[in-house]
Amino acid sequence: IQIARCFEATRQRCCRLERDRQRAREQLARVEAERAALEVKLKHARNQVEVEMKKRHRAEAELEKQERKLQLVFESLMQEPWGSREQCSVLSALAGRRFGAALVSLCRSSAVDESCQSLLSHSDISYDRTEDDVVRC
Repeated sequence: IQIARCFEATRQRCCRLERDRQRAREQLARVEAERAALEVKLKHARNQVEVEMKKRHRAEAELEKQERKLQLVFESLMQEPWGSREQCSVLSALAGRRFGAALVSLCRSSAVDESCQSLLSHSDISYDRTEDDVVRC
């Protein structure tokens, strides 16, 4: 009887271990499928990052190119003899932080002397309304 009980206990233990093994295999299959899906997502994400990095590098190169062009335009405008301090300040404001310091120095060196302003400055212009009162026939 004792041997039969030992065999029964061993049989039950074997059945329990078989069920545990089956659950572990099912869990392993689920985890492997999830891992494969995550690897695919990772591959797509890496490809997307690579594409975005290439776009970023192209955009940064284009930005630098445009900034160089803009700087040349600003320098050209600042060297014009008709440039005024107001023009310099407007150009400096438009240039922003990157070119601001360079343009301020250019403004100081190339700005027209304000004592040489036109005799017809906007503050000296007066408007007489007497000509507006013409009687119509």
